[in-house]
Order: sequence, then structure tokens, then C-alpha cells
Amino acid sequence: MHKLTVFFDGNCPLCTQEITLLKKLDSKQQLHFEDIHATDFVYRYPYIDIVAADKRLHGQLANGQIITGLDVTAKAWALVDHHRLLQVLRWPVIRWFADFGYLVFARLRHPIARLYKHRACPDDNCPL
Repeated sequence: MHKLTVFFDGNCPLCTQEITLLKKLDSKQQLHFEDIHATDFVYRYPYIDIVAADKRLHGQLANGQIITGLDVTAKAWALVDHHRLLQVLRWPVIRWFADFGYLVFARLRHPIARLYKHRACPDDNCPL
């Protein structure tokens, strides 16, 4: 059984890059990934609000609890035993600032991805 299901934006190049890396590192098969833009997503996960999940990463723990934002990111990376420093972002005082920064990033992730693509691949032959 998976310990965390990650509901991600498959239309976001930065998001899919991170999911691809997490899949490679998930040797113990503890993570499960679901694209919120899949055609049958609303039928399989009617309790996940796609608009909310598009604004803020959502995840579901094995016990059914829904978590969001950096809680999902920190949990996913912890389960694949990488980026342990991410846990610092969940400390009480730092958490507030980190969550605010995450919300700004989440809102701007598509323009950031386009900017990244332009800088990394100026000829438009880019996997992003």
C-alpha cells in the first residue's frame, strides 16, 4: 500500500519534472501519483476539488487524511529518503514563511516554467 498519493498538475512542466524525479527515487513504491487533469480524475477522486488542487498541491496519506502544499512536498521527499533539509520548512516559525513563499510560487509556476524554458532552451527544443 502506498503511504502517500500525490495529486499533481500534469500541465505544469516544473511539477512533472519533480514527479519524474520522485518516481525514479521511489524504490520502495511508497508514493502514488495522480494527474489532476486526467480525464477520469473527477470520477476516481470526487472528493478532491480540482480548482483547489491546481492552486495548491494536494496529497492523501494512507489513512485517508488530505494534506496540502509543502506538507505534501516534505512528506514525499522524506518517503524517498532525500532532501531531508525540507523538513526544516515545517518547523513552527519557518513554516508560516515557507507556506507563504510556496503559495506565491504555486501561483507563478507556469510563468516561471516558461522563463526557465526560455533560458535553458532558447531555440524552443526543450523537454519542458
